Amino acid sequence: MTKDRYKYFRVEARDILDQLGQSVLDLEKGEPAPDAVARVLRLAHTLKGAARVVKQREIADHSHAMEDALTPFRDGSDRIPRDRIDVLLTQLDDIGKQLALLTPSPGDAPTGIDTSEQPIPVFRPASDDLDALLEGVVEAHVQLSAARPSLIQVEHARRLIDLVVSQLARPRDADGSKARDDAPHEKARSLADDLRTTLNLLERDLTYGVDRIDRELRQVREAAERLRLTPASALFTFLERAVRDVAKTLGKDVVFTAHGGDVRVDPYVLTVVQGALLQMVRNAVAHGIEDAPAQRSAAGKPLEGRVTVRVSQRAHLVWFECSDDGRGIDLDAVRRMARLKGLSVETGATGQVEDLLRLLLKGGLSTSGTVTEMSGRGIGLDVVREAAERLGGQAAMRTDAGVGTTVELVVPVSLTSFQALLVETAGTTAAIPLDAVRGTVRLARNEIVRTETTESIIVDGQSIPLGSLQQRLSPQASSRTSPYSSAVILNGRTGAAALGVDRILGTASVVMRPLPDLAPATPIVAGVVLDAEGDPRIVLDADRLVEDAQQCNDPTFHEPPPRVPVLVVDDSLTTRMLERSILESAGYDVDLAGSGEEALDKARASRYALFLVDVEMPGMDGFTFIEHLRADAQLRDTPAILVTSRMSPEDQQRGRAVGAQAYIVKSDFDQGLLLERIRALVS
Repeated sequence: MTKDRYKYFRVEARDILDQLGQSVLDLEKGEPAPDAVARVLRLAHTLKGAARVVKQREIADHSHAMEDALTPFRDGSDRIPRDRIDVLLTQLDDIGKQLALLTPSPGDAPTGIDTSEQPIPVFRPASDDLDALLEGVVEAHVQLSAARPSLIQVEHARRLIDLVVSQLARPRDADGSKARDDAPHEKARSLADDLRTTLNLLERDLTYGVDRIDRELRQVREAAERLRLTPASALFTFLERAVRDVAKTLGKDVVFTAHGGDVRVDPYVLTVVQGALLQMVRNAVAHGIEDAPAQRSAAGKPLEGRVTVRVSQRAHLVWFECSDDGRGIDLDAVRRMARLKGLSVETGATGQVEDLLRLLLKGGLSTSGTVTEMSGRGIGLDVVREAAERLGGQAAMRTDAGVGTTVELVVPVSLTSFQALLVETAGTTAAIPLDAVRGTVRLARNEIVRTETTESIIVDGQSIPLGSLQQRLSPQASSRTSPYSSAVILNGRTGAAALGVDRILGTASVVMRPLPDLAPATPIVAGVVLDAEGDPRIVLDADRLVEDAQQCNDPTFHEPPPRVPVLVVDDSLTTRMLERSILESAGYDVDLAGSGEEALDKARASRYALFLVDVEMPGMDGFTFIEHLRADAQLRDTPAILVTSRMSPEDQQRGRAVGAQAYIVKSDFDQGLLLERIRALVS
């Protein structure tokens, strides 16, 4: 602080100022509450004390004036009059100006904002996200430290292996035959048993520890990604204050509401958009809301006007929408102003409404008869259009006479965070924005309604088109339909559709990035996200998927072949999931069992084409499981493959004796050989 005495005061004061601004606006909107008033008093008192520490007397005096203005209402029994709210907001403005003098210049303000009238929001990481990041790092460190003792077990296992090798490599008799003394064999067997126990414990502990660390690090990564983004709610207090000030100047009663504050976008986008949104809400109050309460009453509307800002995210686009419930745009007045400026506009055609609204967005037109501080120069909507062009987006307007007007700003984002549904098809993992997902269903072949060119399913009594994600991603594969078994129900701008996928993996919080210019993709791909290993995963555009499914015309449809059911039996979760991944990628329908007893129950309840079995399992081992199969009249002909770490000739001979069709040693595991043997057995 010797170089910058206000280093910490600026951060604290800005945070308190933001909280005070929202709290004062909340006091004006609702009935007084002792807790709400006390909160404002505490914040003002804290700011006063901090200001005095750094010898900022003016800020301390303004904070003290806020305390004086609000102290009579401490008990919350009286409603706070509007003029007292005005005093509080004026004090906040003065504090903001004094604080700005202590802040290094951040550069030029965004176009369309007069910094002398409105405070510029400072976009910075939320404290909750910073806490989440710190807690995640600490927890990951703790879990990593807890896993370190497992390294000692690894060393112990290595020594046991050395002892086993040394015992087996014992001297031979003079005639070249092995010594008849079986004691070394017994010792080797005992060491091998100890080694097996140690490795089992090691696998369990390391698997648990790695899983825990992986979960914690994923959370750390998600928190770090969110830190790069800013919630749209950072704009709302700023915009609400602007609406209040304009309404007060014009003598109107206007209520501000906002939705979509949890949408997170790049701070640069918010910096550019905030000027456009400021002009949107000012225009809504000045031009949209009727001048007199009697006009609204005559139209059957509430006496208070309403201005609403909505922020939403769909795929790679963020929508900023400002709407009012006012009189609507006077299109005849726009037409007259266009003619005065020499612009050719046809009359009488309803199709010209869009042209007139586009003229307004170009700027230079105003329906206001006089130039005031709020309107009359025709530059407000020009700011909206300029922001759209600057971000590579577009602006649009809708109006309905006597109902209201809506202005939209739709921009692509360099980074955006949202909840996504992860799906998999043909080995490709993709993310779908969760707000576009209506639900998911399991598909049976007899539930799909097929014609020569289309597929559809019935959802909630409604027939909706069914598309295949595999065909959308690989059009050249359209001659063979993917044997999908699940479907995601999507809502798009043009309706609803179902998307067939192989598997639904779950939900995740993702941060989407745009596709590089040199990486062209099909229109349904909106961008990419990075998984925990840093590999890119595509993000799908739900609107495009729905449109494609509705327009689908695929005359080369064929009935998908049935999946061959396989039961994997292994007490190791890692081995089960590995074998499941291999088999499902090859097109098999895989079921899992963690013990021989569980597998036997499943085998008697369902029909499987093949069993993939481990030997060493607690309780019933793999040899005994196959013996039970061969003793069962209905199961004796089902092929079984043993996959085990036991490689002795005696074990392999026992496997053949109990009826296993193949014996695969895990240390020599070959994925291609396994699939080849499975195909030969189930064919």
